Amino acid sequence: MKNPYEILGVSPTATDDEVKQAWRALARKYHPDKYRDSDLADLASEKMKEINAAYEEIQKMRAAGGSSSRTGNSGSYSGNPHAEGTSDAQFAEIRRMINENRIAEAEGRLRAMPASRQTAEWYFLYGCVLYKKGYFLDAQSMLDRACGMDPTNVEYRDARDRLRAQASTYGRGYRTSSSSDSCCDVCSTLICADCCCECMGGDLIPCC
Repeated sequence: MKNPYEILGVSPTATDDEVKQAWRALARKYHPDKYRDSDLADLASEKMKEINAAYEEIQKMRAAGGSSSRTGNSGSYSGNPHAEGTSDAQFAEIRRMINENRIAEAEGRLRAMPASRQTAEWYFLYGCVLYKKGYFLDAQSMLDRACGMDPTNVEYRDARDRLRAQASTYGRGYRTSSSSDSCCDVCSTLICADCCCECMGGDLIPCC
C-alpha cells in the first residue's frame, strides 16, 4: 500500500480533524453512487476502497502511537515531498485560478514549482491549462503523464478519455504550444472548453 497520507493528500503532521476532512472530501468525490451508470464505476469503486483503507491505516497508526515518518519497516511508510500540505494548498489555489479563467496566473504558478513538486496533480492541472489555451496535443501529453503517475485517479482518466474521444470525433483543431497557424472551429472549441470545465467541477455546455 502507498503512503496513506499521500493517498488522502495530507501531510503526516495534519491533525486528526484535517485527516478526517480530507477523507470525507475524497469519499464524496469518488463515491460509487456518482459513477453507477458510468464506465468509470469500477475505477471509482477501487479508488474508494483505497481511500477508506488509507484512512483506516492512519487511524491505526495514530492509535498505536506510531510515527508516520518511519521508513523501511512493515506498517511504516516512506515520506514523499509531493504530499506536503503546502503543495496541496498551492494546487488548490491553482484549481481556483483555472475555474476563474485566470489561466496565465495558473500557468505561472505551475511553471514556478520545482521538479520535486511535479506530481500527477501538477501534470493534470497543467493539462487543464493547456486545454484552456487550445494546445490540445500538449494537453493530451500532460494528461497521459498524470494518468501514468496515478492510474487509479478517476478524474485524471476521465479528462484524458474525453480528450481522446474528441480527437477521434473531431479530426481537426488540435495544435501544440509551438504552433500558431491552426485553431479549432467554434464547435470544437466549445466542446474542448466544456471538457476542461467539467474536469474542474463546472459545466460550460449542460447538454454535453
